[in-house]
Amino acid sequence: MDFLKVNTKLIDEFRANEGKLTGYFATTPIVIITMTGAKSGRTLASPLAYSTDGDDLVVIASMGGAPNHPNWFHNLAANPAITVELPDESYEATALLTEGDERRRLYDAQAEELPVFKEYEESATGHGREIPVFRLVRN
Repeated sequence: MDFLKVNTKLIDEFRANEGKLTGYFATTPIVIITMTGAKSGRTLASPLAYSTDGDDLVVIASMGGAPNHPNWFHNLAANPAITVELPDESYEATALLTEGDERRRLYDAQAEELPVFKEYEESATGHGREIPVFRLVRN
């Protein structure tokens, strides 16, 4: 699967339709995160499923349960200053990698809203990987 093409299509559809998506992602809350590439230094954007925790957004670096983290994980870990784009607003934020009980609580909360994340966790665990969770805090 060409993730770049899929992501570009989702971003274009998101921006053209005030955040409303069709197909597989029609009922999934999506945010666009604009970040700096860890290696390239380029400005990059990724559409990500999210949940909320108070005023913060939460994104999970599941990569569908793959054995490795998605590229955007490495970008946020290296450069946590990001732009968050929702259908009705954009703002600067900081991506904070969570750990321990907080990570578990946030992961479980999103998996309750989007049960596919339970499957992703089972798959990643089978590969020996703990899926990272970021809290996106408005600056």
